[in-house]
Amino acid sequence: MKVILREDVENLGKGGELVEVRAGYGRNFLIPRGLAVLANARNVRELEHQKRVADAKAVKLKHGAEALARRLADTPVTLQRKVGEQDKLYGSVTALDVVEALAARGLQIDRRAIDLPEPIKTVGDHEVKVKLHREVVGVARVKVEPEVEAKAKA
Repeated sequence: MKVILREDVENLGKGGELVEVRAGYGRNFLIPRGLAVLANARNVRELEHQKRVADAKAVKLKHGAEALARRLADTPVTLQRKVGEQDKLYGSVTALDVVEALAARGLQIDRRAIDLPEPIKTVGDHEVKVKLHREVVGVARVKVEPEVEAKAKA
């Protein structure tokens, strides 16, 4: 008996797959519990249509992520922070700081997408990876400069 799985079933397959099972297992367990539907012509056509729609959506999302990665590479970010001895920052530059700086430049990125293993604590140029899609990783160039203090005129 052929059935289309509606949900992932352990040791059988993932949701949306067309699988062959014994008639009793399909009729008495999978179908009554809503885990599968009978693989008739109508259900198979519907499954194929849903796969095509999902594939088209995935391609569109990937192209959008690639375009965002190109914009990200062309948009360097400069942050100014207070600096102590040996060009060490008093605080640090975190993923939230990078997201806010990118947002000021017109790039809306989720904070969780920033792959910053530990905060930036030194002055200089840094490359920060940004996970835009499961197959697309962009790179944001972040330059940390010492804060210029305004001197009061006496």
